[in-house]
Order: sequence, then structure tokens, then C-alpha cells
Amino acid sequence: MERRASPPVGKFGFPVRWQGPRPWARKSRLTRKLLPIPQRSRVSCEHMCVSVSVLASGSRGNSAVVQTSTTRILVDAGISCRETFRRMKALGKDPRSLSAIVITHEHSDHVYGLHTLAKKLKIPVFMTGATHQIWARAMRDDNGVRPALERLEIFAAGKSFQVGDIAVTPFTIPHDAADPVGFTFRAEGVKVGIATDLGYVPASVRDHLRRCEVLVMESNHDVEMLRVGPYPWSVKQRVMSRVGHLSNDALAQFFTSDYDGGAAYVVLAHISEHNNHPEIARRAAEKALGPRQTLLLNRVMLASQTEPLEPIRL
Repeated sequence: MERRASPPVGKFGFPVRWQGPRPWARKSRLTRKLLPIPQRSRVSCEHMCVSVSVLASGSRGNSAVVQTSTTRILVDAGISCRETFRRMKALGKDPRSLSAIVITHEHSDHVYGLHTLAKKLKIPVFMTGATHQIWARAMRDDNGVRPALERLEIFAAGKSFQVGDIAVTPFTIPHDAADPVGFTFRAEGVKVGIATDLGYVPASVRDHLRRCEVLVMESNHDVEMLRVGPYPWSVKQRVMSRVGHLSNDALAQFFTSDYDGGAAYVVLAHISEHNNHPEIARRAAEKALGPRQTLLLNRVMLASQTEPLEPIRL
């Protein structure tokens, strides 16, 4: 029979701390066979998860980061290069680690900092051909010279492309721009959907947004606040049109009738500072989501114009 060593005893008869291997703590072969000890390894989320960080969202600038452990994509560049750097650093992210920039459309609140960012970081910029053409025309200098993007990549809506280990799928959205798109991002078994600046949610967009773990959706305005608000009537008509912006009510209708309900996080984005209020948007969304809101599903978060949203990690 195997003899086990005893723990060492100190001067007053109490066991002392053993500095080496503890032979008396070993289990018999039979015990080890019947009761294997699970080995836990703690791995930082930073090295294994997909994360989404909304840096800014609203009519004064839109930008977000979708990343894995090896790839970081900037979605739109609607705030200045300096502000993009500041907000990324505030979240503990290195702006110079960005892998690429993808652009939804050419409106200034989505491309304001693009030229400077692309020039400074020297990373690929992905946009549709029509979007690039309008953007370059708007950016001409006094001599009519258009800016050059050193690493321009043209894509077409409906055709996926790869950036590092992230599969990117652009899809057409209804908005008054040259060739506007939303995006889904897939990596490590996680799907992220981003759809802002759309007048309504057509069937094609609904299909692309199914089975997302993170869903970033526009909740731009409260219809009554817009109607009595300070905008000229022509602007109000544009915002409420089928190529304008999604209202709280329209998003609620999507959640009630067409949403599959499977996202862990729902981020309300592009909330108007004049024609909406974050809590009005939140209440409308939560009421529409109803019983589908649980501890694990459909947590509603609010993207801000002025401060970055805490990263969502999956």
C-alpha cells in the first residue's frame, strides 16, 4: 500500500506552509480517474472576442469600430481625425491599429474626417464607386483637383468582401445619397448589423439583419417633435420621407413585426438632438421589444453624439 507523506509540523505542533510539491495532497489513481479535475484557463476577452464601439452617432458625425483580436474596422469617418483618435484612446484603443475604413455613404456626417484619417493611417478605404465619385467631387480644391485615396477599394452592394478575419457584407438602404449601404460583419461566429440613415426598413434590409448578436439601428426622431420642431418644412419632409431617416415609431414597428428578436444588444443610433430625446427613443424601443427583453437578449443601449459608447464585447 502506498505510504503518503505528512505535512511538515512547526515548533508548536501546527502545520507550516510547504514551499515545494505537496505529495500528501495527491489523489489515488482511482480517484483521479473517477473525478478528473477540470483545468480552467482564463483568457482575456481582448484576445478572443468580437467587440463593437460606437464612437459618435448623430447629425454632427458618425463613426464606430468593429474589431476582433487581429482586425479593426472603422465604420464611417464622420468626426475629425483628432476626435476619432481621442475617442478611441478614451476606450483604450490604438487608432493606428485600425485595419481599414468602410463608408456607408457620402454625406458629411459620415465622411468629414475621412481624407485626413486615410492620409495619416495609410489604410484601405472601402466605398462604392458612386459614393467615391460624389465624395471626391465635393472635396475638390480651389483648382478643381480631387483628393486621392492611396488605398481605395471599390465594392458593390450585395457582394461580400474580407478585411482580415472579418467578412463584410454591404447591402442597399433607402436614403437620399448616391449609393447608400448598411453593413453586416461576421467573425468568430458572431454577426453584427449596422443600419442607420434609412427612410424605412424594406424586406431586403430585414433579411440582412437576421441572426445578429449586435444590432445598431437608427432611431432618429419622434414624429411629433419633428413636426413642431425648428427645422424648415422642406427639411422635415425630407427627414420623414421614404429616403430620409427612421423614426422611433418606424423602428418600433420593425421590432414588433419583422425583427427576429435574437440580438443580445440593440443600440439605438443617430438620435436627433433637436427632434428626439434618448429616453423617448429608449421607451419606444423597449415597449416594442416587450417580453423579448431578457437578461441575455435585447438589452437596449443608446449611442451618443458627444461621447463614445462603452464597447460591447461578445
